[in-house]
Amino acid sequence: MTYNILEYQQIMSESVLPVFGVTERKVKLEAFGSGLINRTWKVTTASNEYILQRVNHLVFSEPEDIAYNINLIANYLELHFPAYNFTAPIKAVDDATLVYLEGEGFFRMFPFVQGSYAKEVVETATGAFEAALQFGRFTHLLSGLPIEQLRITIPSFHDLSARYQQFLHARLNGNIERILEAEALIQQVIGYESIVHQYQKISQDPACKLRVTHHDTKISNVLFDANGKGLCVIDLDTVMPGYFISDVGDMMRTYLSPVSEEENDFSKIEIRADIFEAIVRGYYSEMKADLSNTEKQLFFYAGTFMIYMQAIRFLTDYLLDDVYYGARYQKHNFVRASNQLVLLEKLLAREKEFIPMINQILSTNA
Repeated sequence: MTYNILEYQQIMSESVLPVFGVTERKVKLEAFGSGLINRTWKVTTASNEYILQRVNHLVFSEPEDIAYNINLIANYLELHFPAYNFTAPIKAVDDATLVYLEGEGFFRMFPFVQGSYAKEVVETATGAFEAALQFGRFTHLLSGLPIEQLRITIPSFHDLSARYQQFLHARLNGNIERILEAEALIQQVIGYESIVHQYQKISQDPACKLRVTHHDTKISNVLFDANGKGLCVIDLDTVMPGYFISDVGDMMRTYLSPVSEEENDFSKIEIRADIFEAIVRGYYSEMKADLSNTEKQLFFYAGTFMIYMQAIRFLTDYLLDDVYYGARYQKHNFVRASNQLVLLEKLLAREKEFIPMINQILSTNA
């Protein structure tokens, strides 16, 4: 159902908020953040502030698994690292952290971290460093959590082999007009198939460990304080077992260029060397004791891995008539895929420059 903000405010005030123990009659509800999957609001009462979310059960088919993972992580951090600033979910009156409202969906609530804010874009190397440090710290602190206890919230989410097979299937069975139109992009994707082969080697190499991985490391998923220091990571819906290349690669994909995958003027796409260095330095400062020697050689590959996979996902969706991401205009996913392939090409062109930079960081911080 679709409601305006006043109708939602009434529904939240009368049906959802009381379940979480918020019974004050005067409530202010305002849209919060730029997430595209879940709906998020900031809730303000006379005495407190909260973050309320409705979980998109079309993307997350088992929302209870998300709640299970978050509770598992919250309990582990509270026991082993109580000083870590983790935004644990608020328990409802029945002790559940996820509630279902008939006809409306699944809801959860978090305390609003006073004095914090989230960035929407990466403007400086300092911001990139702080974000990378926070994602590295998150995985490092959870290194003792048995990985098999985490539930999979999106199957094959960052499985490049599976994503490539989905692309090949779409190439054979998708919209024939779009397949013909996108032939140059299709051939470009196939030309980078070696990236898939390297992922397959990684997935079979015992030196590459599955860890507690965030899987969505855009900078808006980090809270900062008033001094620009990172406080903690948020939005844990995609926390699952994964390889570190997912988190480092997604930072590179979303931080390196000053423009996003939505940009259709490809001349604006560039690779910022200072941001690349900040990502590696920040993440490695927390994870240097955790990564194997094999993994330490995969920092550059991490960027190519995630950019390539996102290009595949956009192109696959375009060939299948935009069934997953949707489209605001006719060739939206075609443009997104093209954008990511340009970004990939520009990153690969910097490999001889960036590999020595990575090695210098690893040797300096050994």
